[in-house]
Amino acid sequence: MLFRKHKKISAETLIDLKRYIDSQFPGEAARDECTPQAASCCTPQAAREKFAGAAKRRSTQETAALDFGAVPNDLHEALETIDESFSEMLLRKIDERHMTDAQCYKKAQIDRKLFSKIRSQRDYRPSKQTAISFALALELSLDETRDLLMKAGYALSKSSKADIIVEYFILHGIFDKFLVNEALYEFDQTLL
Repeated sequence: MLFRKHKKISAETLIDLKRYIDSQFPGEAARDECTPQAASCCTPQAAREKFAGAAKRRSTQETAALDFGAVPNDLHEALETIDESFSEMLLRKIDERHMTDAQCYKKAQIDRKLFSKIRSQRDYRPSKQTAISFALALELSLDETRDLLMKAGYALSKSSKADIIVEYFILHGIFDKFLVNEALYEFDQTLL
């Protein structure tokens, strides 16, 4: 039996990751920055008002950006424009990376039976962890990862520490699932 040599995540990477998380996910770091002079910005009411205003601005911008002429009038026409599924995109990316199916699912540490189910069922919806595992195995860019997750019905969220950790590793070109899991463990997050 072959054993994989365990890599350890470096202390420098953990420090850099902590900074990245703090910049993306203010959490407690933002509460620590509250001073008596700026206390009004930290009250629950002030935070609600700030976020409500931002949401209203986004909603107005999104509505203005919609091109209502491009929306199909007929449900049948809309259904004919369905994009490729998760399964189709996954198989296309495997081919583009010149990998075999077995190389991909083994690198993703996904069971062969599950991969077979994904391959045979066009509309199969994997778990978010499975989709991220495939993105890491295929060494997808952040945009490609977001697209693959979207096809499975998920997104990388700025409100999730685990998602920010995954994003950090992808942005830094580190696709080793063991290292990502080690970082997730260090920050008390669910492993892939």
